[in-house]
Amino acid sequence: MTTGTWLKTGIDLAWKCVAVYWLWHAWGNKATLRTEGWPTQALLYWAPLVVAFVLLGPGEWFGHSWLREGIVPHVVPVFAVALLLVVAGATLACWSRHLLGRNWSSVVQVKREHELVESGPYRWIRHPIYTGLLLMFAGSALDVGDVRGILAVGIVLVSFGWKLRAEERMMQATFGDRYLRYRQRTAALIPGVW
Repeated sequence: MTTGTWLKTGIDLAWKCVAVYWLWHAWGNKATLRTEGWPTQALLYWAPLVVAFVLLGPGEWFGHSWLREGIVPHVVPVFAVALLLVVAGATLACWSRHLLGRNWSSVVQVKREHELVESGPYRWIRHPIYTGLLLMFAGSALDVGDVRGILAVGIVLVSFGWKLRAEERMMQATFGDRYLRYRQRTAALIPGVW
């Protein structure tokens, strides 16, 4: 097996570890008090993720279309950077998910006895799970090296933008001035940028 193949296998393994972690910890969350309707969830959050995963799928799916237009060379240093981004993103996403504990939800919700978590990465970033997942998508896009990778990251970024604005409205309604102060001292996704 070549070095490039090992690095690509590492990227796949990181995604699988995150999926297993998420599934394992999806049970036993607090009861829901408020949530968005399923049409909003399906259209704005789930569908874009499915499209992004398809775009990052095997290149053969796209034949010789413009989506397969290469923009990044398929060389070991690029694959190594891609793996670093995916592993860093996976670590951040799983750590952040762990800190949320039973407050976590895959959709925009407020839980019964919801807690505002401000420790770990939440000290600096209000949505570090999204930041971690965006790093993972960016690393995978770099690994793919085609136009379709940029498109996938853009779709996920827009979806997360919609979702985080909805979450912030719910958190503001739930925690009032405390959330406003938290918002003023933290970044949404990337400290110093957004």
